[in-house]
Amino acid sequence: MKKQFIILLSLMLLCKIGTAQLSLDKLKKAVKGESSLSTEEVAEGLKEALTNGASKGSDLVSQVDGYFKNAEIKIPFPPEVKQVETKLRQMGMGAEVDKFVLALNRGAEDAAKEAKPIFVSAIKQMSIQDAWSILKGEKDAATQYLKRTTTTQLTDKFKPVIQKSLEKVNATKYYSDLVNTYNKIPLVQKVNPDLNQYATDKAIAGLFV
Repeated sequence: MKKQFIILLSLMLLCKIGTAQLSLDKLKKAVKGESSLSTEEVAEGLKEALTNGASKGSDLVSQVDGYFKNAEIKIPFPPEVKQVETKLRQMGMGAEVDKFVLALNRGAEDAAKEAKPIFVSAIKQMSIQDAWSILKGEKDAATQYLKRTTTTQLTDKFKPVIQKSLEKVNATKYYSDLVNTYNKIPLVQKVNPDLNQYATDKAIAGLFV
């Protein structure tokens, strides 16, 4: 959250309203009523800054290793079936497990390309009241606004995209092979969690981080 806030503030310093340069100091003064900037100008400036920030963030995580090499958002083996990973590694199948985790994150990176237009649309629809609530709110106020206004749409959009992405990078096949191998082990409780839902939820959570 701290990183996102720093990026947002940096963007605000560069953001323009008409021919006037909008600085963080001007924004702070505007919130306190000490600036000549109108309410509408401040709101538009924030929208532009958020649009730039959300676009850059989406571009960043949709690159190769955007998820996989980011410790904060890397998608691990599904924790609800952690015993599967543990058992398979004990059986010498660590390389296969690692291959699946890589493919899982590649699927999220591929699907993340769909996030930018959804974020931009939500920001464009932001009311002046929403903008001022963000400026006066906590450090993660912008993130919370986007969570509130885009999560449902992102989930609907991401589910089919994630499924195609997972299939494209063979994550679905790797997972199926691993689970089938595990389920053949004598005396273990059979597992078969919804990989698509898990990947969708984790991919969306990573976007907000």
